[in-house]
Formats: sequence, C-alpha cells, structure tokens
Amino acid sequence: MTDTTLDDVERNLGRVEELEQEEAISVLQTAKQDLEAMSTDADVDEERRQALEDRLDQRLREIEERDAYDGNVGEAMNPEDHDAP
Repeated sequence: MTDTTLDDVERNLGRVEELEQEEAISVLQTAKQDLEAMSTDADVDEERRQALEDRLDQRLREIEERDAYDGNVGEAMNPEDHDAP
C-alpha cells in the first residue's frame, strides 16, 4: 500500500503544466505507479482512481505529442541539420 492519496495525485496532475518536460514526465510516471498501487486498495474510490488514471494517460500523450511536434518543427526550420552526415 502507498502513502499517496488520490488528492496527492490530483495535485500533482495540476502542477505538471508548470514543470519542465522531463520533470513533468517523471511526476506523471510516479503518479501512474501510485495509482496502479492503489488499484488493490478497497478503501480507494475506484471510479475516481480510474478517472485520474485516464487524465494522467492523456497528459502523458499530450507531452509526447508536443515533443514529437516540436522535433518536427525544428527539423523543418533547419532542414540541413537533419540531412547532415
């Protein structure tokens, strides 16, 4: 059992937008592990836990998509960097 609560996870999800990308991903991955650990705790509201897990997965996808988009924009702006030997 984890000492982390659903409220803790929700607070972390709220502050992720203020963090640098690497730190945001780390916080989200830790929160995901915490939520998974809570899945077997009968005292945890499973519906709320699942909703937070869904939000967390969505935030991770958004960060990954933003990172992929930023990488493609960088290549488009500097095509010779991409073609360099």
